Amino acid sequence: MSPQPPPALQDLRSRIRQIETGGKTAGRVLPFGLPEIDGGLPGGGLALGTVHEVVEGGDLGVLHAAAATLFVAGVLARMAGPVLWCLRAPDLFAPALSQVGLNANRVVYAESPDEKTVPLLVEEGLRHRGLAAVVGELAKLSMVASRRMQIAAEHSGVTAIILRRWRSPAVAAAEFGQPTAAVTRWRISALPSAPLPAPGIGRMRWRVELVRCRGGRTGVWEMEGCDEEGRLGLPAHLADGSDSRQGSVSQEPAREARAKLGA
Repeated sequence: MSPQPPPALQDLRSRIRQIETGGKTAGRVLPFGLPEIDGGLPGGGLALGTVHEVVEGGDLGVLHAAAATLFVAGVLARMAGPVLWCLRAPDLFAPALSQVGLNANRVVYAESPDEKTVPLLVEEGLRHRGLAAVVGELAKLSMVASRRMQIAAEHSGVTAIILRRWRSPAVAAAEFGQPTAAVTRWRISALPSAPLPAPGIGRMRWRVELVRCRGGRTGVWEMEGCDEEGRLGLPAHLADGSDSRQGSVSQEPAREARAKLGA
């Protein structure tokens, strides 16, 4: 059996097939390479040419915001092509993105004067088939705006990731449960790193929650953060098969995850 090609190569091949078939995007996915996650996603991976949401942990701490941003960067690192990142403030730290595999040379920054302009930038970016993905940092995302993004993404084959950045728990609680056209919604929280046998800082550890998945299964996993190639990993005690839960902390339904945010 021939070895599985890297995700970036799979994405590049899918993009070539998309051009050859006139922009049809159905069935294109980017696998995480972990059966624990891919098994619940339709097609066995993150659907490309669609809209996805990523939110930070419930207490809106800086660590959770960084974890959510690096989760997005790790996904982008496994795609092929340039990325348009639409934001409000110039606070994106390029060296941190590089540590999870997203080279700064691939990222084009579009700074908006106000939040109302960000959805317009995202939608315009999604019309350019030369991009691998478009990221939009938003506090609010209406159904109308997300649907327009979804239509543009389906037409061009460019993936949209909306990174929700909230200023207060009250705004987060109000916006988290609002319906959008996004295919998936992820919630990322920072956890303490695993203890090391010697003094030092261990690999990042995150609580990865898939709180909504159209046509798939939700789930909650405790994972090692993205490595230098953008890949998530299982904690050591799960990777060696010593834990039968296979990386899943729990399989609590999405409504429980939403309740925690408002707690």
